[in-house]
Amino acid sequence: MADPAVIPGRLDAWVAQQRWFPGLAADAIDEAASLPLTGDGAVRTLFLRDATPGAEAVYQVPVVAADGGALLDGPRTREFVEALLRLLFDGATARGDGAASAHGVRIGWTGPAPALESARVLSGEQSNTSIIVDARRADGERVGLMVKVFRALHDGENPDVVLQSAISEAGSRRVPATFGAVVGAWPDARVEHGVAHGHLAVAQEFLADTRDAWRVALDAARSREDFTARAEDLGAATAEVHAVLARALPTTPADDGSRAALLASMRARAAGAAALVPSVAAAQRAIGAVLEAGADGPWPALQRIHGDYHLGQVLQVPDRGWVLLDFEGEPLRPMAERNEPDLALRDVAGMLRSFDYVAGTIAQEGGDAAAGRAWSDAARSAFLAGYESELGASLSPWSTLLAALELDKALYECVYEARNRPSWLPIPELAVHRLLEAVA
Repeated sequence: MADPAVIPGRLDAWVAQQRWFPGLAADAIDEAASLPLTGDGAVRTLFLRDATPGAEAVYQVPVVAADGGALLDGPRTREFVEALLRLLFDGATARGDGAASAHGVRIGWTGPAPALESARVLSGEQSNTSIIVDARRADGERVGLMVKVFRALHDGENPDVVLQSAISEAGSRRVPATFGAVVGAWPDARVEHGVAHGHLAVAQEFLADTRDAWRVALDAARSREDFTARAEDLGAATAEVHAVLARALPTTPADDGSRAALLASMRARAAGAAALVPSVAAAQRAIGAVLEAGADGPWPALQRIHGDYHLGQVLQVPDRGWVLLDFEGEPLRPMAERNEPDLALRDVAGMLRSFDYVAGTIAQEGGDAAAGRAWSDAARSAFLAGYESELGASLSPWSTLLAALELDKALYECVYEARNRPSWLPIPELAVHRLLEAVA
């Protein structure tokens, strides 16, 4: 593993500089517990507590002790990866202080644990740390693994593990196969009795030679290449996954409480966007009418969904088609909320917005905005057609709900862009007004 692994200076200062840590102050970080993963304790996972008021959290920080007392970033070391694979595939158990523990659970893996050949940490901005592992089965067959180490820990099952394993165990190849997970316990003053339980890591199939759907779609739009057949296939893949989740996991009828909760959430998002974007503030009455119509109109049953669905969450896999990834849901939502049944149309709305962002990106780059808009409109229509075809039913009975969910997503984007990328604000801001015109 060639990546630099030494943690320079104080551990808390290093943590505060990592992409997966959203906090601001290193002096608010302290150690809650230590969990040795090897007999000598050289490889261990630290559970670090961020005590920042209003942003309290617990983070998983695997480290390896080196000569001279230095600490190495665990995921970038062979020692940690080997220890993690033993947990995942041998059903091992580790126990530490402060009620900390971990044990491995096989999910789809059969046979002896794989032998590590090489590993590397996936680069890029992520809320977790993903390790690409090249290994061999006992019979010599090579196997690629994507081992995801969850950084910000939450009490409760991680939907990325639960949902993807349910889909793959149902026989669908629309997600990477899940091979195993690490389940643990750690101190957390935010939960009853002060001990949280949940997933620490998961091992899934690594799909090589792929491109994410965002890049595929954006390249097609830039070259004005017809994308409708692929968008239709993506719609069908999305409906297939939704159907599998509805069969494999509990569903529940919509009730007055779920309708009221959605409307309250959407109204709060609209108010947040209005506070930052004057044109949204001027349209508050029309926005409110669309949101209320969606909450009051017909609803399908609630079920488990992706929860943060867009083109970047899909891979184009040779000889396999579209494969969906990262079922954690919105990372800032509490785990309990992410594990609740929701509206499958929320995923549909998210993908519609993603196609709109392709057109917006073309305009941002100085390209032909009209051509980009036409490309997006065609892709959106094809996606919906593919979804309805696989679903075996029209979405028209829920058209007011879908319009409200898409508007809600655009309002969320307005808040994000206004705060983080003001030059990109026109993409969702214009979308808000197009959506209002479409339902007027």
